[in-house]
Parts: sequence; C-alpha cells; structure tokens
Amino acid sequence: MLVNLFRRSPWQVVGISVGLLYGLALAVGLFVVLVGLRFTGDVVAVRDGLVVAGSLVVVGFALFPLVFGIDDSMDPRKFATMGIPTPRLALGLALSSLIGVPAFVLAVVLVGTIVTWSRGVVETLLAMITAGLLLATCMLVSRVSTSVAAFLLATRRSREFTGIIGVLLLVMIAPVVLLVLNFDWGRYGLDLIGGVAAILGWTPLGAAWAVPGDASTGLWGAAVLKLILATATTYLLWLAWQALVARMLVTPGREAHVRHYGGLGWFDSMPHTPVGAIAARSLTYWRRDSRYWMSALIIPVIPVIVILPLSFAGVPITYLALLPVPLMSVFLGWTLHNDVALDHTAVWLHVASGTRGFADRIGRLVPALFVGIPMIAVGSAISVSVYGDWAVMPSILGVSTSILLTGLGFSSFSSARLPYPASKPGDSPFVQPQASDAAAALIQSLTFAGSILLSLPALACGILGVFVDPVWNIPALVLGVGVGLFTLVGGVWLGSRTFERRGPEMISSAVRA
Repeated sequence: MLVNLFRRSPWQVVGISVGLLYGLALAVGLFVVLVGLRFTGDVVAVRDGLVVAGSLVVVGFALFPLVFGIDDSMDPRKFATMGIPTPRLALGLALSSLIGVPAFVLAVVLVGTIVTWSRGVVETLLAMITAGLLLATCMLVSRVSTSVAAFLLATRRSREFTGIIGVLLLVMIAPVVLLVLNFDWGRYGLDLIGGVAAILGWTPLGAAWAVPGDASTGLWGAAVLKLILATATTYLLWLAWQALVARMLVTPGREAHVRHYGGLGWFDSMPHTPVGAIAARSLTYWRRDSRYWMSALIIPVIPVIVILPLSFAGVPITYLALLPVPLMSVFLGWTLHNDVALDHTAVWLHVASGTRGFADRIGRLVPALFVGIPMIAVGSAISVSVYGDWAVMPSILGVSTSILLTGLGFSSFSSARLPYPASKPGDSPFVQPQASDAAAALIQSLTFAGSILLSLPALACGILGVFVDPVWNIPALVLGVGVGLFTLVGGVWLGSRTFERRGPEMISSAVRA
C-alpha cells in the first residue's frame, strides 16, 4: 500500500513526496537538537523539557485520529474472512503501523533521546529500553485510537461532530499560544516546566520519557518505579488492542439510526407562500445541515479569540465588553455570501419553477435574522451591563445592526451573482472543492470588507460616543439602522434581479466543482 501511493497522478505523487521530505527534514532537525542536548550541563532542565514535549507527542498520537478521523486501510474488520488468529492479527496490524512518516519521525527522535542520555552505561541502557517502550506505546495508542474512530465514528453525523470539536479546539489554541508567547519564561519558565514535568512524569503520558532523565540526576528509585509504570502502560495497551481487534472482527460498524419525523417541521409553522416555503427550507438547513451549524458554532468562538489576546495586552475589560456583538454580527451576515452554491443542484428547482428572485432572497435571510436580532438585543444588553454605562447602548445597537444588515445585503447580491464551488449537500463541511482561480478568495474578501466599510460612519460615531461625548451615541444608532436597512434593501433588489436574469449561469456556477 505504501508503494501504491506513488502510482497515483503526478501531482499527487509530488504532494506525497513533499510530505515525506518534510517529515525527513523534521526528523533530522529534531535529532540534531537532541544530540546537542547531550552536551548540556543542566540535566534537570533537559529532563523536564523532554517529559513535557514527549507527553504532548503521546497525546497527539491518541487524539489526532479521534478528532479528525482518518481512512484506516488496515481496519481489523477487513481481515475478518481470512481466519487469522486474533493475537497474530493484532500483532501484524500493530507492526504495520511502524510503516509511515509519523512512525519514522518518532523513531528518529527516540534514537536522538538515546544519544541525549548516553551519560553512562546504565543511563544509556535505560534510554534504549524506554525508547522501545515509547515507540510501542505511541503505535499502540495510534492503532487503538484509529480503530475506535473507525468503529464508533462510522456515521456521517458523528464524524462531523468530532470534526467540529476538533476545529473548535484548534481555534481555542490561538489564545493559549498567545498566552505562552507573553509568559515571562526568563523568570518563571523553568519553574513552570519543572512543575508540569513533575506531574506528567508519574502518569502514563510521561513516565517513560522521565526514566533516563531521573537516572541521570541520581533519582534511581523514581527511575525504576517510572520504568515499571511505563512497562505496565505498554502491556495494558497491548491487551486493549487485542480485545478491540477481537471485538471488531465479530461486530459490524455503527449504522446511523433512522429518525422518524412527524409533520412537516418548519413548513407547518411558516406561511404557505413562496417566501415562507424558502424560509422553512433554509431554517431546516440551519438545523440539520452540518455546513450551516458548523458556521453557527464557530461564530460565538470568534470574540473569544479576539478578546483574550487584547486582554493579555492590557486593554481594559470594560472596553473589550463592547466587542463581542459587533464581531458576531460581522460573521453572521457573511455566512450567506455563497448560500446558493450550498444548494448545489437543488437550486435548479427554483429556476425551473419560476420562483421570483424576491422570494428567494428574502426567504434565505430569515434564519440569519431569526438568530441575529435576538443576538444583538440580548448581547448588547449584556455588553453594556459589563461596560457599566447604559448611555452607550444606542451605539452598540447601531453598529451591530449596521454590520449585520449590510453583510446580509452584500450576501443577497453575491450569492446570486458570484457563487463559487462549495461542499455538496451531505458532504463534510471540511471538504472543499478546488476553485479554478482566485475568485473565491476575492468574493469572500469583498463581501466581508464591504459590511465593515459601509458601517464605518456608525462605528465612528460609536467611538466618539464612548471616548468623547455621549451625544454621539444617538447618531450612531440612526446611521447604523439607516445604512443597514438601505444596504439590505438594495442588496435584496439587486440580488432578486440577478437571480431572475442569470438563472442558468447561476446554476452552472453553483454546481461547478
């Protein structure tokens, strides 16, 4: 199978080769660093750093398959009809995980740790033993995690949910990285790493990494106990892997449960008109389609990403409290900028049935307005209460309303006039087709920046109301609502005309992959 990777198209082979070269370069770089640590006199600092970094490596091998999911070509269920005894099959599949870039990089790094701790005969021997244990542990953790993901996350909904959780975790890493960068490592760094390493060294994550370091510092009793813990961890993982293989050989994967719905849902609740029907369908999409609710889940996280770095930089929390609602309004209005393309071939029904452009444009706006109006009202009240001065309430309402409505106005036009390829209905929201040019990035940038540019008058008045004179808060509200409504009406009008005039071209652009 590894050889077959190089029998694909030339560009795929180039991509695979680049990945292999990147892995090789990473392995060589880490090996050089570890060899250099051999000549470092501060053995305690080296031990603590390797324990913390090594624990993160083990966590990565465990979480990556669960969060992002991978196509397990060595799934034990594929060997169910071959009659291979379970222990032999489990051993073969475990050994097969050694063939790959991650295992190669890890092996090179572990060889580097042997060089790092070659400070005596016993220390070198312990480093060699723990290197073997760590390689086996990481491979077994990866196999168990991959098989659990393939076994339990077989349905599309479960994969989408874990993928979204993974994206949220990655998004939340940004403030953590900023906190790490702003931490005073020169004064407190060694103490912090030492404290974390002292805890991780007595856990299955870091015990094996700590054994040769403890031996090099003279802590022979701790080294022996941690070696026993590391050995027990590897053995328990082997037993768990055997049990998982035995279970998977006789158990099919999970199947999605068929849900039975009563009534027509939103179609019963909305008016029986073209606008009501399209609005009901859009609301159903927002509730069931992962491409929509993934975007909805990301929107509340965005203010956290922006506010945390600013708070670390010393910006008072009273001013930061005014940012969440406008930020969420920006992205909520922007989410519909390619809404027609998300319909894919289904938009043909609108064109073939002669649906008026006005009905299509207004119906698609209903979910965003259902979410946006309460969000602005409730969120603004919370922000102002944290700020402590209700005089700025008109500014928050005006700026947020302007940003949301102008974004929806731009989206109403761009989704009809400038649709670009999007993930198809039923596909994962993380699968995006390749656009033929840079049009997608340009359209995204224009629709995103347009709402902010048109909201600058309300934003300027709001800033003056906060920092200069509260009298500016009323103009911020008037300008925000006025500009927002004008842009929304104009965008719906232009989008309606475009929808009716460019139906075939719009379908072609929406379904192009």
